[in-house]
Amino acid sequence: MNMKLFYIILSIVLVLPNSTTLLSNMKGGIGMMGSNTAEIIVDGHQDALYKSIDSETWLPTTDLGKNTDFEVDIPKLQKGGLNVPFLAAYTPGFYGNDARSISHTLAQISSLYWTAENNAEQLQIVSHAPDILATANRGKIAAVPTIEGAYSLNKENAIELTRQYQDLGIAVMGFTWNYSNALGEGADQIYDDQAKTASSGGLTELGAKVVKEMNSLGMAVDVSHMAESTFWDVMETTKAPVIATHSGVKALKDHQRNLTDEQLVALKENGGVIGIVFYPEFLTDSGGATISDVVDHIDHAVKIMGVDHVAIGSDFDGAELPNDIKDSSEIGKIKEALTERGYSEEEVSKIMGLNTLRVLNEIQGAADRVIRAQGLSIIPEVEMGENLNERTPTLTAELKVEEGTELDPESLKVIVDGIPNQATYDKKLASLSFTPKEPLKEKFHVVTFLGADKEGNEQRTTRIFRVE
Repeated sequence: MNMKLFYIILSIVLVLPNSTTLLSNMKGGIGMMGSNTAEIIVDGHQDALYKSIDSETWLPTTDLGKNTDFEVDIPKLQKGGLNVPFLAAYTPGFYGNDARSISHTLAQISSLYWTAENNAEQLQIVSHAPDILATANRGKIAAVPTIEGAYSLNKENAIELTRQYQDLGIAVMGFTWNYSNALGEGADQIYDDQAKTASSGGLTELGAKVVKEMNSLGMAVDVSHMAESTFWDVMETTKAPVIATHSGVKALKDHQRNLTDEQLVALKENGGVIGIVFYPEFLTDSGGATISDVVDHIDHAVKIMGVDHVAIGSDFDGAELPNDIKDSSEIGKIKEALTERGYSEEEVSKIMGLNTLRVLNEIQGAADRVIRAQGLSIIPEVEMGENLNERTPTLTAELKVEEGTELDPESLKVIVDGIPNQATYDKKLASLSFTPKEPLKEKFHVVTFLGADKEGNEQRTTRIFRVE
């Protein structure tokens, strides 16, 4: 029996009138969080970073620490108590121009670092579930970086660039926006070429390799925006839970971006979670929507999956909203609506955040253990987001080797945009460097300086930089 057929049968069983109550197997708490925690509200998908950069230079121009006309900024998040926003670097894809996709993705990540530097008292970039909780408990906003649309990945750079994204704090990555790419088929089942060529085939061989690499790294695969064929291939491939950060349920609105009941059951059995989106087009056929429609989708997902696998993923700043919620400051209206529907305080807490953090913690806990070289430290000359004045810059880092640590000179690499390069090692100056032979294309780039000891334990440091 194939996997999809199995879940079709299982979904039918789960909705029979005499089936076991889905709320009876609620997982207790979040394990690593303990009892003395701040109230946690997690939003699995927001697009403010896309709007925060200049459309021409891609430099950050809007400080999210101030009141803006965006649906998400720090004052609005604080007012709403939304202390764990998943902030996406959204790239719809620049067909045939992977370098531009890399640059656009990095520009948004760099904007988040710029925001964090300018608002250090209010916001901190965090990726690991225990650190997210600790940051929220200190009264700060725990900003979790994610990627929506991995159009920057190709067969030459995919694995190393994925590792670099993790270095930068990316906790969740969605392979596609609506268009298909080198990793798999998107929800619209077309490529973004001029002819909008039809695609087929689900997850590609490269996509499967990236799934396995993300499992190893403890990064969450986001299955929102995938074609159904790609979803099922991911479920066959992954060894860890996955997240649908911002989707609706297809039983209530027949849309290619929504998940069928069979997919919901598969997500439950996988240990994953769905974040219910607020976008009216995914919620109703009426052309408009209210918070009640959002909760209808939550209700259906809970009916199929159980309350432990349902969360929220608004798509603030990326889509229209229900007519009775204007921005992130009003996220509490969702809590109120859930309570009015009869959800307990514990169930509301799970849907509003604890489920997403629990799943993220499980994904990260299943990652391969990495032993870092304690006797090595690498200090790049370039600062995060620094602007360099030439397109063939010499990228240099100081390399400190503690007494008793034996360096492996052959391990020294400088990785630029996912492509490893052998580093030049100057033992006298205690530095490693690399100069590109060809001028760098596009604006934003990512560099990783890597070294290892004789036992193979690595140390790496990663920075984003921009060239004129």
